[in-house]
Amino acid sequence: MKNSEPKNDLMEKIVSLCKRRGFIFQGSEIYGGMAGMYDYGPYGVELLNNIKAAWWKEHVQKRDNYFGLDSAMFKEPRVWEASGHTSGFSDPLAECKKCNTRIRVDKELDKIGVKADEKMSEAKLNELFNEYKTKIKCPKCGANDFTPVHAFNLLVKTNMGDFTGKNENPAYLPGEACQGIYLNFKNVVDSTRAKIPFGIAQIGKAFRNEISPRNFLFRTRELEQADTQYFIRPNENKEAYEKIKQDRFKWYVSMGIKPENLRFKQHENLAFYAADAWDIEYNFPFNGFDELEGIHDRTNYDLTQHMKYSGTDLNYTDPNTGEKYIPWILETSVGMGRMFLAFISEAYTEEEFGGEARTVLKLSPRLAPIKVAVFPLLKNKPELVAKAREVYEMLREDIRTEWDDNGNVGKRYRRQDEIGTPFCVTIDFETIEQDAGVTVRERDTGKQERVKIEDLKDYIKGKIH
Repeated sequence: MKNSEPKNDLMEKIVSLCKRRGFIFQGSEIYGGMAGMYDYGPYGVELLNNIKAAWWKEHVQKRDNYFGLDSAMFKEPRVWEASGHTSGFSDPLAECKKCNTRIRVDKELDKIGVKADEKMSEAKLNELFNEYKTKIKCPKCGANDFTPVHAFNLLVKTNMGDFTGKNENPAYLPGEACQGIYLNFKNVVDSTRAKIPFGIAQIGKAFRNEISPRNFLFRTRELEQADTQYFIRPNENKEAYEKIKQDRFKWYVSMGIKPENLRFKQHENLAFYAADAWDIEYNFPFNGFDELEGIHDRTNYDLTQHMKYSGTDLNYTDPNTGEKYIPWILETSVGMGRMFLAFISEAYTEEEFGGEARTVLKLSPRLAPIKVAVFPLLKNKPELVAKAREVYEMLREDIRTEWDDNGNVGKRYRRQDEIGTPFCVTIDFETIEQDAGVTVRERDTGKQERVKIEDLKDYIKGKIH
């Protein structure tokens, strides 16, 4: 990311590239679009899947004491009462009296340098808003005549299972993905060899009726969350909590994010379930450092609440001592859209290359949507095309490979640079006539070397893992 460039200009370029190269499309675009909804295009879904796979490998496959889960999206409505979401999951809203535009009060106060967040009481936010609202203007009409602040619940209601049409007992789309982990705590313990301490990991959908979705993928109404819940003995949280924080920071660095673009920030106003909470913040291109991932010490709140509301005993029994207790929980939670945006922003580079300006996504090879592109030097030479097809078919059995014969080789390089492809393979006349292998061009340096076809697959694999 070019930090010297004005952030708004940089963000516009990233959004433009995402649309032009098929990473992200506006949801329902042909109908004018829907706020806070985005579709992942052909390259976007590949990048998203690679991010998920890398996260899953880190949190499940590489750990002996973590277990994966995929819980149902719909849950018995009392789940959301137990979790506190029906009463405590809200954003502070005020409405312009002139044009009825709604604003998020905490965010508008932040813009004028007044520290506020959604976890403050309604009374405290009204006090701050009344003191400073003459400095706040409606983003639509410019007036500064607003209603008082009131809490707006973010849960999205549905009519699932309601056949009366009265909607007297609403169900909800998940406000967060992690509740399914708590509901299945006992099932995981009973069906596996899980012993405290252990973790459960899940990637799942969440929905929030956001007042003001904004900043592209940063705040949306439909999102995917990657969560881990680490179950520990009571009061044994300090050392484990710090280790989790450091492990998460190091993982982002290992995936290509510069350490200087990450930082920790402790919450001053805690959510209703948290004893301590830290964010890993990323230096986003729209307004600088903001939350990427949350790391929370939830103590025994969640299991205690679900045991109370469900009547099911969720105590853990130590198999060695027979001691029974409600485990404490250490949580990590990150929106996949935010993670996607962070990786794209970090990778986006404008530079002079070979005497020309180019735009390139310098994504980690593990994340790149396409690992290698295969070119015939000329698409009107059957012998080149046939050999290139042979190489393409060989590689795509094990490596995400793209065929590209559109335009001259220079234009193909630029196109692959913009989607982040780490390697391009060109089949030329030396390949055919001299059995001289193929030319492999590396994205970031432009370095080219010839590699024998029989060695090519192992060569590429060694570079991308």
